[in-house]
Amino acid sequence: MSTEEPTVIPRAALDLTYVLYNDSSLLSLALAMLTLTPILLNPAYAALAVWTRELIFFEMWAGQMLCECSNYVLKHIIQQERPNKDLGDGYGFPSSHSQWMGYFASFLILHFSLRHRWVPTGYRILDLARNVLLYTFIIAWAASVAFSRYYLSYHSIPQVLWGFMIGVAFGTTYYMVVEHIPTRRPISPLGKFRTALLTNPLSTWFRLRDGWSVWADSGTEAQWLRWREEWDKQRLVAKKADAKSQ
Repeated sequence: MSTEEPTVIPRAALDLTYVLYNDSSLLSLALAMLTLTPILLNPAYAALAVWTRELIFFEMWAGQMLCECSNYVLKHIIQQERPNKDLGDGYGFPSSHSQWMGYFASFLILHFSLRHRWVPTGYRILDLARNVLLYTFIIAWAASVAFSRYYLSYHSIPQVLWGFMIGVAFGTTYYMVVEHIPTRRPISPLGKFRTALLTNPLSTWFRLRDGWSVWADSGTEAQWLRWREEWDKQRLVAKKADAKSQ
């Protein structure tokens, strides 16, 4: 019988989802869950991009990755340590989670403010309440994720604030370059590039589209009305068939 010791294989923790928190605090648990938002947004980007084929989701996703790359570069240029080295390796300035959410919030708010138009409810107070709730939710979500990085001791207040501001600046500039200027000035170089991006054979094969260039709400209302019309027809046919069978 062999007496050799089993081979020990070195293992490492997956830091992407590894979060330390105070397990005696519900607030700490909630913030630990919120701090995973950037990881969870990636599959959301992928699902929206592939399912809808809307250009804006590919643009937003690409911009998010560029923003993350800029964070990596900044961290290695500045090389500022984290306030608590026991919570992980890597530099702390600026906070990547805060920068991620600053970009995410600024891009979304600009899109809902400058391009997207909701179908009116018929009541001005309800339309206003919807907009206030939407913007409040986006800002509160982003701010909560940023705050979680300080509360959980992964970053200092300056690291969090600078990260968020850099993300907002990046998201605002990026949105203007890829969305606002090309759609407002279609004959500009950026506008012509956008047109070429949507009309080339590969994009046509992939069915890439810009729904907001045709419908103010990207076609959501038009698609729903068409679905309802066809659904009502099918129900009517089924009702008549059922009546004949009785």
